[in-house]
Amino acid sequence: MSTPRTVLVVGGGAAGNAVTILLRRAGLDVDLIEAEADWNATAGSGITLQGNALRVLRELGVWQRVKESGFGFGSVGITAPDGTVLHVVRDLRTGGDDLPATVGMQRPHLQQILIDAVRAGGASVRLGTRAESLEQDGDGVCVRFTDGTEGRYDLVIAADGLGSTTRAAIGITDRPEPTGMAIWRTAAPRPAGVVRTDLAYGGPAYIAGYCPTSDTTLYAYVVEASRDRASIPPETYADEMRRLASAYGGFWPEITEHITDPAKVNYTWFDRLLVEGAWHRGRVVLVGDAAHCCPPTLAQGAALSLEDAWVLARMLTEAGTWDDALFQAYYERRVHRVRAVVEASVQIGQWQLDGVRDADVPGLMGRTMTMLRDLP
Repeated sequence: MSTPRTVLVVGGGAAGNAVTILLRRAGLDVDLIEAEADWNATAGSGITLQGNALRVLRELGVWQRVKESGFGFGSVGITAPDGTVLHVVRDLRTGGDDLPATVGMQRPHLQQILIDAVRAGGASVRLGTRAESLEQDGDGVCVRFTDGTEGRYDLVIAADGLGSTTRAAIGITDRPEPTGMAIWRTAAPRPAGVVRTDLAYGGPAYIAGYCPTSDTTLYAYVVEASRDRASIPPETYADEMRRLASAYGGFWPEITEHITDPAKVNYTWFDRLLVEGAWHRGRVVLVGDAAHCCPPTLAQGAALSLEDAWVLARMLTEAGTWDDALFQAYYERRVHRVRAVVEASVQIGQWQLDGVRDADVPGLMGRTMTMLRDLP
């Protein structure tokens, strides 16, 4: 059997963009569809990229732009609610010693860098388009799109996120489950003294933290118990986040004075998902948040998605035949690493929800991050 050459990627986020870039570089024909008409509309405020994410971004050929756009640092500070620094921990360089431990970035900037690389690679991109139906046989997938067109592909890669409609369409019944926590996020100007992530535990929220995202910007976040989202009118988002953040000292007063526009504040529940058994049905394969997600307590969500894309692309381009055995091998190569991160991320939050004061958070974080130094 000849190697299949046509791929449809559903979803233009980090995982979808990354796998598109890599497969096009290998010479495969790739169509990418994205449901949003504005490809960068939902990119969000900021993102923390640890070394294992940077390692993949380097493989994508975008590391120099990421480095220039973001803010690199190598430690995290633990503070009291009043801003007193209690401890500073060196971050592990999970991408190797030749990359920073961590880079903070504005999410829209990262998304634009990946968009530019997708377009430069020559993939066919259609925005504002969804896969309406999928019909498989032994050799491929026939896809009908919402614009009335159809296409046939040797493989469909579902990178359409946490609420993946593709996952449901192929009969995978796993769904994200809320963990009981939620996060307020916003972008703000960076005070000159903010040169790393600082995390305050205690006060009116479980965590109050910030991460520098450029020489002039940061993103700030406050984690609390999840509320009924319907009970929080969007026009009050800035007021709600400012109310929680105003209890914290140090750099927080300077940050808080910029939390004024509710349209720039995001409120999101923490979810957990890990699809078990296989991440494919026939010739439709899941990557990224469509297959797994975890709370950002270890800042590994985007990194795991990028790793999925890198691993899957390598396996596809190195294999002579695409079949169930290959797709199952992809799952087995990824699931143990992903499971460790998902479970650790959820556990850290659960300890806080349960009020466990002697939890070994540093030990769990250290073991998990050490594991991530290995190549995926």
